[in-house]
Amino acid sequence: MESSSDIVVGLDIGTTKIVVMVGRKNEVGKLEILGMGRSESLGVTRGVVANIEKTVQSIRTAVSEAENKSGVDVRVVNVGIAGQHIKSLQHRGIKMRNTLDDEISQEDIDMLINDMFKLVTLPGEEIIEVLPQEFIVDNEQGIKDPIGMSGIRLEANFHIITGQVAAAKNIHKCVHKANLEIQDVVLEPIASSAAVLSEEEKEAGVVLVDIGGGTTDVAIFQDGIIRHTAVIPFGGNIITEDIKEGCSIIKNQAELLKVKFGSALANESQENEIVSIPGLRGREPKEISIKNLSHIIQARLEEIIEHIYYEIKNSGYENKLIAGMVITGGGSQMKHIGQLFEYVTGMDTRIGYPNEYLANGNADEITSPMYATGVGLILKGFEKLERQKGQKKNIDQEDSIKVRQGEKTKGGFLKSMLAKGKQFFEEDEN
Repeated sequence: MESSSDIVVGLDIGTTKIVVMVGRKNEVGKLEILGMGRSESLGVTRGVVANIEKTVQSIRTAVSEAENKSGVDVRVVNVGIAGQHIKSLQHRGIKMRNTLDDEISQEDIDMLINDMFKLVTLPGEEIIEVLPQEFIVDNEQGIKDPIGMSGIRLEANFHIITGQVAAAKNIHKCVHKANLEIQDVVLEPIASSAAVLSEEEKEAGVVLVDIGGGTTDVAIFQDGIIRHTAVIPFGGNIITEDIKEGCSIIKNQAELLKVKFGSALANESQENEIVSIPGLRGREPKEISIKNLSHIIQARLEEIIEHIYYEIKNSGYENKLIAGMVITGGGSQMKHIGQLFEYVTGMDTRIGYPNEYLANGNADEITSPMYATGVGLILKGFEKLERQKGQKKNIDQEDSIKVRQGEKTKGGFLKSMLAKGKQFFEEDEN
């Protein structure tokens, strides 16, 4: 088994699949995926754990597969959280400092962030993540990194993400029952954006849309800062349900039809294309028109896009998104989905593959949009590790400075005492 010093594990508990990814960084800072395990997610509905035992079983299956492939003993994981209970709000925090002489340090920023966790939320809700957007030092606005500056009044605008206590507790319970520890809980749209968006896109303004099985996650970036997050309670599974109802077939057949023959644009399908589906228990086979299938898919997708567009308008950044839209997640693999998004929203659209920060030589399967969240969780895990290392380094430096200052003062005190004694004897002699 490899040592897990600089190995990070991502655990994506999704509605359709549970994925465990083991990764490390190579010498040039790119991500190498050492192994991946996946299992069917049986206990999760719309991104929320509904059956703990089934979820634990699925996690264990995925973990053992990832361990076998990577040769790493998986103990600590970074978990993603999603679901329709996730909400976001904006808030401003203020900290008054005592003196201008001391520079603003990471400690001041951490205190501001910790204060935000004390905000009063609705009953049954808790704050999951606090993201600083910009800082204001003595009324000087638009500062991205105030460390090292002088100032008395330090303010910050925060993007605060809240979720239900019960939903978060159930995720913790499942992970602990699977004999794992949690290093960090990350909001899934933030993880996906870490994997598929470039720094230029975040700077220019971009909407990330992650279409999963049970939910569609939205994250809006502008000026390199996250501005808005939302979780829409519709995903690929609801399209499968529509096909099942509309074509009067069983769920497995509806899923296969969607994946193999589905298209987001009905006009792209030929009138005379027909798929024959075997009947149940010797009944006659069913013939389904591909055009009808595409009409069902397009109707539901248009509804999901309307929800996304509402969130974009709601954020107030509708006209500031130069880089348009990036679609990722399993649902983004639907044929012609990019064209439908462009047609409904009028924004430039591309499909997001999580190969932005991946090293060459990883399996092609991993660069599929459906694994964007898993890759993003590993990247977020490395970010946290680097932050912790940086903080430890700062503390060590501060301690060594204090020690040196102590030595100086101690030496200075002795010298002054000796000098005074010498002076006293000299005077006495005189």
